[in-house]
Amino acid sequence: MSADLDAHLATGTTRVARCWKVTRRDGVTYGFTDHDKPLVFEGVTFKADTGLSAAAVMQTTGLSVDNTEAVGALSDASVTEEDIAAGRFDGAAVEAWLVQWDAPENRALQFRGSFGEITRGNGAFTVELRGLAEQLNAPTGRVYHATSPVMPGDPRFGVEVSGPGYTVQAEIGTVEDGRVFTFADVPAYEAGWFERGRFRVLSGLAQGLEAAIKIDRVEGDVRRVELWDRLRAPILPGDRVEMQAGFDGSFEAARLKFGNVIDFRGYPDIPGEDWQAAHPSRVSNRQGGSRR
Repeated sequence: MSADLDAHLATGTTRVARCWKVTRRDGVTYGFTDHDKPLVFEGVTFKADTGLSAAAVMQTTGLSVDNTEAVGALSDASVTEEDIAAGRFDGAAVEAWLVQWDAPENRALQFRGSFGEITRGNGAFTVELRGLAEQLNAPTGRVYHATSPVMPGDPRFGVEVSGPGYTVQAEIGTVEDGRVFTFADVPAYEAGWFERGRFRVLSGLAQGLEAAIKIDRVEGDVRRVELWDRLRAPILPGDRVEMQAGFDGSFEAARLKFGNVIDFRGYPDIPGEDWQAAHPSRVSNRQGGSRR
């Protein structure tokens, strides 16, 4: 807390407001405040007409997760029900500030974390705010197994996959059930090239959303791509998308499809569980080991 804000709070007659800065994973930033006029600091305008309010922040001195929640009205000018349904606010970064509203330079950061579970209904939404300690709940460490633990696009994979040969942009021809698409201008790649790859929407109502590709087939001059799940926003014929080559994690795919042996990072020669449990007298060709 700044010394000026500390001195202001010590007077007993305060002029403070709470502000929230929300940054979505696609980089879009929102500012909200419970003051009756907009406040501006750090290049963000914190709007006063959003109807957003928040409970007190629960903070601890140990490693338990700090949390709170925010409640707001759904508004076309701020947070829309369509954006929440599409998942655009999932995992968004959030900062909560205590600000002297007539001197915004006097402020204190009270909470930093991310959006958790979001519920909506009756024209409003409630979102759980999770503190930085939430990240300690994620499993860490390295798993040793035959397949690669990294995927194309990860810097550790060692192969640039954003250019020609691995990534292609195309215009959707037809849409079935919100997750099956046909393309007339992607015939150069063999069938299955994009299976297990990334499907990202570049234009339209679903712009910025991503999904995993389940099936990639070539039927004559038409390519048919099916996703594992529907996108959480409408996608229409004519929208442009980007598809990235898929990878099943095997050593063969890394070597033959991506020319990546050095940075494979898997262990194709590691014995499997069947080898560890096999009786010495048992004759079997399923004893783990190399899968190359």
